[in-house]
Parts: sequence; structure tokens; C-alpha cells
Amino acid sequence: MIWLLMGLAFAVFILTDFVIPAIQRRQYEKSEYFEQTGNPYKTVNNDKGLLGEYCIYKYLRTLEGERKFLFNCYLPKDDNETTELDVILIHESGIYVFESKNYSGWIFGTETDRYWTQTLPAGKGKSHKSRFFNPIMQNKLHLKWLENYLGEDESLLMSYIVFSDRCTLKDINLTSGNHRVINRYDILPELRRRSGELGKRLSAERIEEIYNKLLPLTKVDEAKKAEHIENIKKKHPPVPQGSHKNDG
Repeated sequence: MIWLLMGLAFAVFILTDFVIPAIQRRQYEKSEYFEQTGNPYKTVNNDKGLLGEYCIYKYLRTLEGERKFLFNCYLPKDDNETTELDVILIHESGIYVFESKNYSGWIFGTETDRYWTQTLPAGKGKSHKSRFFNPIMQNKLHLKWLENYLGEDESLLMSYIVFSDRCTLKDINLTSGNHRVINRYDILPELRRRSGELGKRLSAERIEEIYNKLLPLTKVDEAKKAEHIENIKKKHPPVPQGSHKNDG
């Protein structure tokens, strides 16, 4: 009996540590995400930000209709700097812009607050709270510069803030109706519903034109990425922590 249990334990070890990761890696290397970014599987798997972007793609890759994805698109701004869009989906129903937040814990925030709050358990009935910049404000700027660059009607652009499946959107107050804040597991049914309501607004040819115009902006060298990060640090000092009205 003990040998049987040891054999089963060894089989589970082989399956979870070698077979499943190998299958996942092969699937990843066949994906549009890998084809476009060239990011190694190990790098993505160990980088929370990149993994969140890849997971958005994975959830949406079965969405019906003509479509193209873009990742890490560095749009030019009027001040000769750039703004980075995590994931763009150019679909026959419109252009969806995703701000990925691969967080866990409870999330609190309103559309107009400068900062939102993440609450994590800290043991013994305590919790740890940290603040981060309002992702709706981030994506609002992304849409502004995307509209400016493409010259498209703003009604074609749609804003989505996507949090991981490990977090709970505890108290999110939206007022304008221009943004969606959801968990990743809701993203496919949400886009199926919304694209069905909107109908076909972009032809396959127009999708290809927009894609080809934006694709070069995803091919940014490391020096340009470093400059982008440095500009962000200069303009946005570390987020002050502490209590505020939405600390839950």
C-alpha cells in the first residue's frame, strides 16, 4: 500500500512540476501574445504585470468576430513623452482599451478619487492597506491620446479596468458610464454581450489599417522603455499611504 501511495505522489509531482508547465509553455509559444511581444514564457510567468496582460488575452482569444490584439503600445503625447497602453483589442464592434491590474485583496475606489485602496489580510484579524493611482484616470488619458493618434470617433473607444480573479471589487463607485471595472473571469461574457449590442462597426480592412498604424508603437527598445519609466517617476512621486475616505 505504501508503495502505491508513493507511486501516486511521484506521478502527481511529475504531472504538476513538469507535464502541465510544459503544456502551458507550448500553448503560450503558439499565442498571438508571444508572437507579438517575444517575451519568454518564464519571464511572463514571473512578472505580475506581464502575466496580467497575457491572462486578458487568454480570456479573450475565443471572442467571436474579426479582431486584432496589441500589447504594450507606447503612444506619443504632445510633450514628446509617451503613455503605455497595456492591451488593445481592435474588434469589429469597436476598440477596447484594457488597463490591467493584477492585484489581489479587496479593492475600494470611486471614479473621481485620485487614489484607490487595496486591502490585504495581515494575520491575527488585522489588514494592510495600500493606495494606488485611480486606474480609470489612467485609462481616460490612454483613450485621449489614442483618439488623438488615430483620429477615430471617440464613440468607438471603450475603457476597461481589469483586476485579477484573486481580488474582490468591494466598493467601486462609477458615475459617468464611460468605464467598466471588472474581474478577468467576467471579461469574455462582458465583451460578448457588449459587442452583440454594438454590432459590426469596423470592417476587416479598417481593423487591419488601425492595427498596422499602432503595431510599430509596440516595438519600443529598452532605452525608450527606461525613459518612459523615468518620466513617470518624475511626474508621479510615490503614492502617499494612509487613511482616506475610501479605506473601507
